Amino acid sequence: MNLDLTPEEAAFRDEVRTFLEENLPPLLRESGQLTVSAFTDKDFNLPWHKILYKKGWVAPTWPVEYGGTGWTEMQRYIWSSECARIGTPALSPMGLRMVGPVIMRYGTPEQKAFYLPRILAGEDYWCQGYSEPGSGSDLAALQLRAVSDGDDYVLNGTKIWTTHAHFANRMFCLVRTSTEGKRQEGISFVLLEMSSPGLTVKPIITMAGDHEVNQVFFDNVRVPKANRIGEENQGWTVAKYLLEFERGGGSGAGLKRGLQRVREMASKERSDGGVPLSDDPAFQTKLAAMGVRLEAIEMAEHRVMSALSAGKNPGPASSMLKVQGTEAMQAIDELAIEAAGVYSAPDQKDARHPGSNVESIGPRYALTAMPRYLNNRAGSIYGGSNEIQRDIMSKLVLGL
Repeated sequence: MNLDLTPEEAAFRDEVRTFLEENLPPLLRESGQLTVSAFTDKDFNLPWHKILYKKGWVAPTWPVEYGGTGWTEMQRYIWSSECARIGTPALSPMGLRMVGPVIMRYGTPEQKAFYLPRILAGEDYWCQGYSEPGSGSDLAALQLRAVSDGDDYVLNGTKIWTTHAHFANRMFCLVRTSTEGKRQEGISFVLLEMSSPGLTVKPIITMAGDHEVNQVFFDNVRVPKANRIGEENQGWTVAKYLLEFERGGGSGAGLKRGLQRVREMASKERSDGGVPLSDDPAFQTKLAAMGVRLEAIEMAEHRVMSALSAGKNPGPASSMLKVQGTEAMQAIDELAIEAAGVYSAPDQKDARHPGSNVESIGPRYALTAMPRYLNNRAGSIYGGSNEIQRDIMSKLVLGL
C-alpha cells in the first residue's frame, strides 16, 4: 500500500488548500475550531454547506450522477485531512452521509428525485430517530408504534438523544410496524416532517451545558406510507446499511488534529518542574504513544479506502474503526485536560461561542478542553455502543 502522493494528488491537495484559505470565512473557521461535539451548530455548518455546494464539493462520497465529486478515495482522504487541519465547521452528516446513501440504495425513483437534490443543496436539515428510552444500543427493542391507517401510519411513542432535532425540518425514523416474529422483523424505516401535528421536541442539556440533543414525542403523528424507505417490516436491513456509514472511518484526520492541539498546549504550559510540558519525559511518552495509536488507525482507514475503491461496503471494519476512533478521541481529550490543568475547569460557555467578545479565563486554547472531554464521553455510546461493536466483530470477523 503506497501512501505517497502522486504528482496529481499533490496538485489536488494544493488546490484544496487554496480553496479553503480563500473561501472559509473567519467566523466559520472559528466555529470549526470551537466545536466540541460531533458536528457544528446549524448557524455555522449550513453556511459552509452552501459554500461547498456552490463549488460542487459538498458530497465527496456521492456518485457523480447524484451530484458527487467523482473523487478517488485518496482525494477524499486529502479533502478530509485538509479540512481537519484548517478547522472547517463539521457538516451535519445526517443527510449527506446517512439518509442520502440509504435513499440511493433503497429509495424509489420518486423518493430519489425529491429528496437527494434537497439534501445536496442544504434545503433540508435532517435528524435521526433511532434511540429510545430503554432501547439505545439494543436498537431491535424499539417500541415507537406505527399503526396502519389507510395510506398513513399513525406514530405514538418517543425517541431520545436526537441530535439537532431542534434545528431539523425532517427526520429519518425507525418505527415498529409489527410485533410478530423476531424483533428485527417488525421494524420499518420512514421519513417524516418535523412540523407534523402531534410531534414535540424537548431539549436535553449536555454535561457541558450545550443544547445538542433532544427527546422527541409522537402523539398520533401521521406519516404517509409513501415516505417509507424499503418494504414494510424490512427497516432493520435498511438501518444496518445506514449504520455502516455512521460508524465508518474518516476519523484519523480529526484525531491527528486533536493531538496537534494537545501538542500546542503542551508547548505553552509548564510541568511541575517548570519546563514546558512538551519537554516533560512522562508527557512526551504519552504523546508518542498516542501518535503511534493514531498511525495504526490511519493505516486501518487506508485498508477500508482500498476496499471501498473496489466497490465494497465497510462491513465489520466500520465497527472496528468506530471502537478505535472513539476511544482514541476520548484519550486525546484526557491529555488535553492534563495539559490545560486548572484552566480547563471554569465553565465558559459564552466565551467559546464563535464571534463572542467575552474574555476567557486563562488562555483561549484551554476553552474547549473540558466541554470537548464531557461531550465526547458519549462517543463510545452513540452510533452503537462500543460493546455492541465488539459483539459484531466477534461474530462477523472471529466467527464466535
